[in-house]
Amino acid sequence: VSEASLSKSQSKDLAIKALELPPICSDVRQKQRISIDTLPPEVKAPFPSEPVIPLRTKTIKEFQEDMERATTSGDWRDVRDFYLTTFDSFLEINAAFKREANAPFNTIEDSGVNSKFLNAVYDALLCTPQDIQKSVLKGIINSLLREWKGPRTKDDLRAYFILVQNPQYSSTSTYVIYAHLLRQIAGLSEADHHFLVHWFKKLSPRRFRQLVERFLHFISTRLLPAPPDELPPLTRCSWWIPAATKVLALFNAANSISTPPIMSFTDFYNITLDHIDIMEQYRTWQSHGNSNKFSFCQFPFILSTVVKKAIIQRDSEQQMISMARQSLVNKVSRRQRVDMNLLFLNIKVRRAQLLSDSLDELSRKRADLKKKLKVTFVGEAGLDMGGLTKEWFLLLVRQIFHIDYGMFTYLKDSRCHWFSSWKCDNYSEFQLVGTLMGLAVYNSIALDIHFPPYCYKKLLTPPIVPCDQNTPIGMATATLGDLQQVMPDLAHGLGELLCYEGNVEEDFYLTFQVFQEELGVVRSYNLKPGGDKIPVNKQNRKEYVQLYAGFLLNKSIYKQFAAFYRGFHSVCASDALMLLRPEEVEMLVCGSPELDMSTLQRAAQYEGYSKADLTVRCFWDVVLDFPLELQKKLLHFATGSDRVPVGGLADLNFKIAKIDVSTDWLPISHTCFNQICLPPYKSRKELKQKLTIAISNAEGFGLE
Repeated sequence: VSEASLSKSQSKDLAIKALELPPICSDVRQKQRISIDTLPPEVKAPFPSEPVIPLRTKTIKEFQEDMERATTSGDWRDVRDFYLTTFDSFLEINAAFKREANAPFNTIEDSGVNSKFLNAVYDALLCTPQDIQKSVLKGIINSLLREWKGPRTKDDLRAYFILVQNPQYSSTSTYVIYAHLLRQIAGLSEADHHFLVHWFKKLSPRRFRQLVERFLHFISTRLLPAPPDELPPLTRCSWWIPAATKVLALFNAANSISTPPIMSFTDFYNITLDHIDIMEQYRTWQSHGNSNKFSFCQFPFILSTVVKKAIIQRDSEQQMISMARQSLVNKVSRRQRVDMNLLFLNIKVRRAQLLSDSLDELSRKRADLKKKLKVTFVGEAGLDMGGLTKEWFLLLVRQIFHIDYGMFTYLKDSRCHWFSSWKCDNYSEFQLVGTLMGLAVYNSIALDIHFPPYCYKKLLTPPIVPCDQNTPIGMATATLGDLQQVMPDLAHGLGELLCYEGNVEEDFYLTFQVFQEELGVVRSYNLKPGGDKIPVNKQNRKEYVQLYAGFLLNKSIYKQFAAFYRGFHSVCASDALMLLRPEEVEMLVCGSPELDMSTLQRAAQYEGYSKADLTVRCFWDVVLDFPLELQKKLLHFATGSDRVPVGGLADLNFKIAKIDVSTDWLPISHTCFNQICLPPYKSRKELKQKLTIAISNAEGFGLE
């Protein structure tokens, strides 16, 4: 039992008291906000004045001295009195921790809390005797019971801000009280939440992280079955998880508005949700949206990329089944012979004409895009069980993004591709590239594509294709930070313009006009009407930078990207896209960036070999010593793709099988099953030589 835990009988007493706490709902608060002007004259009375906060003068030094004396002497009376008084009511909480007792502190910038003193008091709390810890919890219960009625003041918000940081909530014995506190915070108005978000943002990174982890642990514990004597039955506290998730959303909002973010967005993922029936949550969300019926999909920040990928896969599978069934029904209803090929999107291509054949096939078979993809290379005997599809994507992407093809420009400084701004009459090829990327996500294939993160932000603007054809698409707000991802040198120069202390107009001699080279011809464009005649100066330079970034990232490539956007969404049209961040779309398209062969080794399965066999030990010695380039080639050789799937290499179901042939043979692979077959090589040198030859010449499919 942790120091913060209470005995079972004490816990039960507190739980009974806390369960009596009344619910907070929107009705209650609305009723409290009746204007005095709407009341009849006979019931009008002056509102009572704000209560005066009592003056408490204890300092950090005095408190720490009290703690030292109590620890040495065993006499805890002064410390007990302090904790008993401090947590007795919202008023006393403000008296103890507000920097100036009766100052308003009613701005989002300053909570008015003496954070150093608060941290010292909370850090010491878990070192005090159990009766003091219990008295604090009793005081919190009384505070919550007393304060739940009436409109909230800034002092009430301050009390909630202070109480939610209490470290005692790490113990499950305090969860009933914690849940009621979270329920009251979740039930506050939007304006009150706005204040709390900005106050949470000012917490130290360490304490911010501790609170986020505490919320996630609380949610996980309540999701899993609990012993009956530890937590109330789930049927009696179904509101616990929604309340905690709503408060966690405030911390996620605080993290989002911090520059840089306090934590990575992935630290808000609750991995426990990877193991529940998420499709039930998804269907609830689809049916009820963001209404009062709770679903984790209302709060997508808590869902990992693994969960979101699973949702998209299941959604895709349902659409595939639906399309295949419709094709089957149409054939049967016309009494036509049923060909099983009609259940698939069948792509037949010649390797020598890969790009033109592929684009032609995709153009002709638009109606079949939502069927399961099957690829055939003309003149090759390989049957597509997944490996040919991965090979097709790999080769096609390599050709499309080649500099000679001209659709995309490779930017060396940012090491990414961007859309060429050349103008043409037909942008259908950009649409087909978008379709190709959509097919990859739809069929769970990771691509070796290097777009900047801003591209995926544009793909989600908006996440659902608008019905009105005139609604702009892909026009995401462009900032200097976004431009930095694509053209870092230019962004650096514009940043210096913004910081320049001298005479901007005379020294830079710029106007609201930009110049672009298109197919060897330099063209000029005005950033605003008459821009070539408007000089850039200190007053308007920020507008100039915003318009410049917007022009380069949006306006100059609008038609190209709009076609690309429509192509992607023609395959991936799904409500599930609304759950994704741009970074998560990138991971779905490109796979995980981390190539950790140690993970693959731990997850590997064996057929005919065991992990202790000499050949297997030599294999892993060689692979772990390979440079990154050869490791990627090995992955491509064994799986048909050199990309790591979402969830990591552990999700590959990678298998090493034994083939009883001469050791003169090279290793072979079955990419459809992520399997590599090794002859029983007897030395590390021999295995390395044969494996290197095999993985370096692994293009094409054939049958012996």
